[in-house]
Parts: sequence; structure tokens; C-alpha cells
Amino acid sequence: RGRARRGTPASVGLGGVADGSTPIAVERGEPHRCGRYDRGMRPSAPARIGSWIVALLVGLVYGVAGTVAHAYAIGWFPLGLILAMIGSAALLLAVRLLTSDRWATLATGLGMMVSTLVFSGSGPGGSVVVPQSGLGVVWTIAVPILVALAVAWPDRIPRME
Repeated sequence: RGRARRGTPASVGLGGVADGSTPIAVERGEPHRCGRYDRGMRPSAPARIGSWIVALLVGLVYGVAGTVAHAYAIGWFPLGLILAMIGSAALLLAVRLLTSDRWATLATGLGMMVSTLVFSGSGPGGSVVVPQSGLGVVWTIAVPILVALAVAWPDRIPRME
């Protein structure tokens, strides 16, 4: 069945134990080393929906923080934009790696994009948080690109041996 013979080093490298039996992590109901749960231990629907809501709220907060901070520059150096992009990318990466759920990552990214969109328009008094400048355009385009990369990234990249 595609599994190496018992006792060979290849069976250990594939996530099994030396005797070719089921890996211990799957027996205990923990995620396999690729981050996936076995069928019996998948989180329930309310737990997944709750995690999506929390991810959306966290994305909203990060989006607001990045939208407000992106315009900060020290002389010619766009420190706010760089820190906002690093923070947003780190959040998306953390959600993707810790939850192994593309939908949670997408919810985080949607929160970031919605807050960026809301604060990009003019307010009731006519004030604008994201002016139509180079930094504002870069920030507005960078958020969806970061989200697309984090959501579309493959679950597991095969190793070349």
C-alpha cells in the first residue's frame, strides 16, 4: 500500500514507527506531522465557526493597526508600511500554521481587507486615513496579495531526496 517494508529506514521517515504500524500521534488523536487530524479527531462545526469568528476579529484589529500605522515614515524610509506588512504577514502565517485551516486564514485576511477598505474612504467629516499616496496604494494592494499568498500556500511541500 505504498508503505515501505517493516524495519527499513524509509518506514520511519514516512511518519510511521520502525515496525510499520500506525504513527503514535494519530493513535492519540493529535494532528499528524503534516498538520492534519485523522477523521475521528476533526474539530466540531461550532468550534471551527468560532475560530473563524475570532480570526475575523483579530484580522480586523490588525487591519486597523496597519492602516493607521502604514503612513509613518522616518525621512524617506517607510517604517510604518514595512512594520504593518511584516505584522500582517506574520499574523497570516501564524494562523495558517497553527490552525492548518485555510478558512481561518481567509477569515483573518478578510478582516484585514475589510478594515483597510472601511478606513480608506473619507469619514463623515471629510477626513481620510489612507490618502491616495504611494504608501497608501502600496498598503491597499499589499494586504490582498499577502492574504492570497497565505491562503493559497500548499499544505505540504514535497522534499527532494
